[in-house]
Amino acid sequence: MGQLNPLLASALRGERPLLFGSVEINLPGYDLLLLDGAGELMVGDRKFVGLDPVYGALDSIKGLTDSIGDSAPSVSLGLIPSGEVALAKLIDPLVQGSSVTIAIGCIDMMTGAAVSAPYVLFTGELDVPTIKWGARDRRLEYRAVSAAERLFQVEEANRMTDAHHQSIWPGELGMSLVSYVEDYVPWGQKLDLTAIETRTNVPGVGSITTKRT
Repeated sequence: MGQLNPLLASALRGERPLLFGSVEINLPGYDLLLLDGAGELMVGDRKFVGLDPVYGALDSIKGLTDSIGDSAPSVSLGLIPSGEVALAKLIDPLVQGSSVTIAIGCIDMMTGAAVSAPYVLFTGELDVPTIKWGARDRRLEYRAVSAAERLFQVEEANRMTDAHHQSIWPGELGMSLVSYVEDYVPWGQKLDLTAIETRTNVPGVGSITTKRT
């Protein structure tokens, strides 16, 4: 957790602070700025709204806790899409990975704007959407995970070879002339223990066998 802004800390120490929660989702080509209630609020030079005319409203925020364990922090965001088009855009695969920021702040009763920059409670990215169908409503629940989730990805297919290297960075020949990356061991044959035999793949030439005594 970071340190509270001095202005925000002073406002929170007041007799009757008026709090607000905000969610910012940076969708492809659109910043969705939502409040946890009705109305509009200026936070700096940005306007957060209770109802976005394109995508809809915020329904719930679940799972904001401090914990230590073997999994990355995650929260559940409930959204109420404004219609079929908004729902289709929100579950588009391109939306997955959009950055999410959840914050809490205090409203200046004199100006009607945020006292200062809000206090950030969570930063992460959208992960998996789930549509919740009710008798008379339809809601979208999005799991948002911390960026630390990427630390748990297992890259079992990675190999220290020129072919794998260029599959990720095409045309990058940094490993094309590296020796002793791959050792050649003839299966079922007696090894010559007095020498070391290696193979190196050279673009345009093929496999070159080198024997060093």
